[in-house]
Amino acid sequence: MTARGFIGGASLLLLAACASYPLPTQRMADAESAHRSSIELGASSQPAAELHVKLAEEEMAQANLRIKSGDNKEAASLLIRSKADSELAVALAREQMAVADAQKAREQSKSTAATNAAEGAVK
Repeated sequence: MTARGFIGGASLLLLAACASYPLPTQRMADAESAHRSSIELGASSQPAAELHVKLAEEEMAQANLRIKSGDNKEAASLLIRSKADSELAVALAREQMAVADAQKAREQSKSTAATNAAEGAVK
């Protein structure tokens, strides 16, 4: 075999290896799971998180199109981003809920302190 034939064969093998990127089924499952979590937590109705929920949905839709066209590597990349956007939406939604809970606790504490002072429980 000549050097030229060897290089040509190696190039063809390399191209075949690149073209056969595996179907990103686990990445799809992970992205869908993270998206469901964000929806169940109510992130789509919270202003800070809503954009990331929409981005995740768009990225999953694009990933499905890439899978259908055979571009599994790009689909996997989109699914990684989709999962990250869903996880960010969850974090932002939880932060907003924590801020609201803290505000409610402060108001309740002030109310209790005022009641105690009015009843003479605080000196």
